[in-house]
Amino acid sequence: MYYLIAYVLFFGYTEFMPKIVDHEERRERIAKAMWQVILDKGMEGATVRNIAQEAGLSLGALRHYFQNQDDLLVYAMTLVKDRVTARIEAIMKRGLPPKEMVMAMLLEIVPINEETRIEMDVWFVFVAHVKHRKDTVGLINDGLFEAFQKMVGYLHSTGWLKEGLSLEFEIERLYALIDGLAMHALLDPDRVDRSRVIDVIRYHLDSICRA
Repeated sequence: MYYLIAYVLFFGYTEFMPKIVDHEERRERIAKAMWQVILDKGMEGATVRNIAQEAGLSLGALRHYFQNQDDLLVYAMTLVKDRVTARIEAIMKRGLPPKEMVMAMLLEIVPINEETRIEMDVWFVFVAHVKHRKDTVGLINDGLFEAFQKMVGYLHSTGWLKEGLSLEFEIERLYALIDGLAMHALLDPDRVDRSRVIDVIRYHLDSICRA
């Protein structure tokens, strides 16, 4: 008994305490496993069993966090949106000039690196899957239209936007541009690579902003 007490006092209580699980980290791990399964096998291969295997968890452990595939689908879609939002909010805190700030924000949306490519790829799969379903799973708003409204409005309110432009049409044009670039970058990455995406977005901003 004395040896046990001395051992605990010397080495601490770590080995005798139950392991603390970070549940939010575990949920994100499962969601990212779903992303990977979708990239490898498509939406039809995103079964609970395949996702659990990719996450390195048992079916029981996965169902502890998500009751069914739909619960996981909603969380996985929301995680994509939250990650992009967090990066954009971080840019807003950097105090960049308006035009440079909008440019930086837009580059966090389009697939120009591995992280954004995965996010955009799985988001398009999610949207296509949910759009054709007829049950109660609703399509999550990606928030991009509202974001583009704020970006164009910010350029206008800070005096960077050229005079005589229609804010309504510029918002729609920016949305169409970014959406199209994202799709082309995914489907034809050799032609629409990182540098091409950046150049097109910069060209567009130069065309609507003051010199």
